[in-house]
Amino acid sequence: MKTVITLAELKQLHENTENIIVIDVRSTNEYNEKHIPFAGNLPIDILETGSFTPEQGKIVVTTCGNGGGRSEQAANYLREHNKNEVYFLEGGTFGWFND
Repeated sequence: MKTVITLAELKQLHENTENIIVIDVRSTNEYNEKHIPFAGNLPIDILETGSFTPEQGKIVVTTCGNGGGRSEQAANYLREHNKNEVYFLEGGTFGWFND
């Protein structure tokens, strides 16, 4: 099962579907510095409390900084606790601005 999504795939999904939720799992301070324009902020420590349940049928993409670490951990958590398609963004938030 594919767990990572590329920047090109995310851009295509964003342009072609309303069925996507992008979550930046960095701290609020980090998120406020720079984030993907259509991403929401839900720090990983809050996400892992189980207080967030994505709408059924939505594709969820997690992202953080340069990718990996926190975003993969958050994606794995969401995948285990929900029935949504969940990916983490290769290259992370900052990859959005480097493209």
